[in-house]
This record gives sequence, structure tokens and C-alpha cells, in this order.
Amino acid sequence: MRIPFYNLAAEHDWLRPELDEAYRRVVSSGWFILGPEVEAFEREFAAYCGAQACIGVANGLDALRLSLRALGVGRGDEVIVAAHTFVATWMAVADVGATPVACEPEPGGAAIGTAAVERLITPRTRAVIPVHLYGVPAPVDDLAELCGASGLHLVEDAAQAHGARRRGRSCGSFGAAGCFSFYPSKNLGALGDGGGIITSDIGLAKRLRRLRNYGSAVKYQVEEEGWNSRLDELHAAFLRVKLTRLDELNARRNALAQIYLDGLADLDGVALPQVSSGDAPVWHLFVLRTRERDALRAHLADAGIETGLHYPIPVYRMAPFRKYAPPAHGASDLLAAESLSLPLWPLMKTESAETVRDAVRTFFVRMRRAER
Repeated sequence: MRIPFYNLAAEHDWLRPELDEAYRRVVSSGWFILGPEVEAFEREFAAYCGAQACIGVANGLDALRLSLRALGVGRGDEVIVAAHTFVATWMAVADVGATPVACEPEPGGAAIGTAAVERLITPRTRAVIPVHLYGVPAPVDDLAELCGASGLHLVEDAAQAHGARRRGRSCGSFGAAGCFSFYPSKNLGALGDGGGIITSDIGLAKRLRRLRNYGSAVKYQVEEEGWNSRLDELHAAFLRVKLTRLDELNARRNALAQIYLDGLADLDGVALPQVSSGDAPVWHLFVLRTRERDALRAHLADAGIETGLHYPIPVYRMAPFRKYAPPAHGASDLLAAESLSLPLWPLMKTESAETVRDAVRTFFVRMRRAER
């Protein structure tokens, strides 16, 4: 039995009648850019996240860089970013002319914490970007307190955390801005690129709406240099459909992740994701760590199980960002070398998750026997 890493088609087949109706509604309206579907989705997603406003943009990268630009971050400034993350987190900082300052993750985890961030603050620091990596909440409440005391902006990279909650509060709602990607494979995904920013700062929301639309709030009246970064009406309509099912699908992800957590907890040589007490992850990815990563991946492939690598090359080892490499980066190097993402999607069958679990267990049991 072949088990794919992700099956997006199954989710869309499940929602097809509602997606088809959303498509017909938009096409019949004749309105495709910044119309009633975007406005409705922005209201609904803001309410879902407990924020005052949502600004729909073209993608998750734009959500980050527009937020930084709207907050006045630019040349000469430093922004503390997670060392282990997708390249977009760093790229957004570089795109506004600021310097990304890499922060190593907390011991045993993948997120950055207050102690490491505090050591990196300098007079040039203007913002901190924690990442809710894999859909597991970062300690943003503590980071928000640190940023408030230090006069810094907190911008949350919540691209993988739609619906995740940190001690009862939605990820993305702790900082000045919470940035989301609606890439198709995200927990809340469009049928193409898309992104969004949530904020409870109405002045910031007003500026973000202007920046995403050429710097214009009124047609043909440009107040500042902006971008063309707008969420399409059609994608907004699809997202409205999926938003009504997000909690249901996240609950299913959680049930599948629990099969892995319960079934692999006793294995020597495997480090499972850590979740703080009271937090509610949404398991965009289920990532374990092992020194035997490549051998385990080959074993699973032989069993017909597809896996993923997130993220095997640290951003500071990529050509455009080598000049920003931190002086010490042992923890993030290990994450890049040891992380393996197991199959997990909301319509995955329980039996498939159990098959994956059993295959992982078989690999480590055989390896330990061979060592004896």
C-alpha cells in the first residue's frame, strides 16, 4: 500500500460541491479583485483569530514584508528571526532593507525563546519574528512581553499555524501583526497563492490596505510607494468555504498526530515534537528527529511511504544569506540534518497513520537488534 506524504486532491473532492458553488458565485458576479468575497473573508478570518482586522494579500512572503514596511522597519535596522525556518521569513527582512539576525531555537525544540532573543537585542533591533513552526505554538506570550518592555515590534510568522492556540489565544494575535500563508497545502489553503495579515491596530490595518494596493486608498490617488499584493476574489471565496471546516480538519490532524505521539514515544533515538502544556497545535507537519534520518527515510520509501524534509538546508547556508550566518548554529544545523516529516493530512485514514507508525517502529527495533 502506497501512502503519499499529502493528498490535497482528497480534501478538494470532499469539498467539491461547496467549492463549485463558490466558483460560480464569483464568476457570476464579474468582480475579481478586492470585492465582496475578500471583504467577507477578511471579516470572518479576523473574527476567527480574535483580531480586529485582516488584510488579504498575495502570499505569505508579502504578508511579512508588508507588515515590516508598515511598521517602519527598514535600512539600518535589525530584525531577530528564527535560524530554522522557511526562507521567506528571512527574505522579508532583507527585502525591506533590514538585517536578519539569526536566533537559535530553544533546547530540544524548534521555536525561538525569550532568553536567546534577549541576548541578541542591540540598539539597532526593531522587531522580532517568531515562527509557529509546523503548526506548534511558539512562546509568543513571553516574547510579546519582552518586546513590549524593549520597545520592539513583534511580528508573528503564523504561515503554518491556522487555528493553533497558545494558552487559549490564537497564534498570530499576540504581536503587532500576525502573518499567514494560504498556500494550497496549508491548514487553510487557497487553490493558488494567497496570504493574510491580522492585527488589532486599526491604524496599522489602514496602512497595510494602502500598501497592498500600490500605496493607494482611493483609486488614482497614491499616497506612498506600495505593492500590487492583493488576495483574489476567487481564492477568498474558496478560503471562506474552507474556514468553516478548519476546526474540524485540525481536530482530525490532531487525532492522527496522537497516533504518532503515542506509538513512537518509547523509541530510543527518536525525538518527537514538544508541545507546551495548555497549547493547542494544529500539526501542519509532524516532524520527528533522529540521527538515522536518511536511513529511516529510505526504509519508509521501500515500504511505499512518502516522507518530507523541512528544512534540510539552513537559510544561512543559502547564497543570498550566508553573510548573515550566526557565529554559532549547532542546534539549527542539527534540526536541518535530523528532521523528517511523516505523512499527515486531515483525510488520511487512521489505518494509514498506524501503518506509518508501525513501519517507523520496525526500523528502530531492527536497528537496535543489529547493534546487539
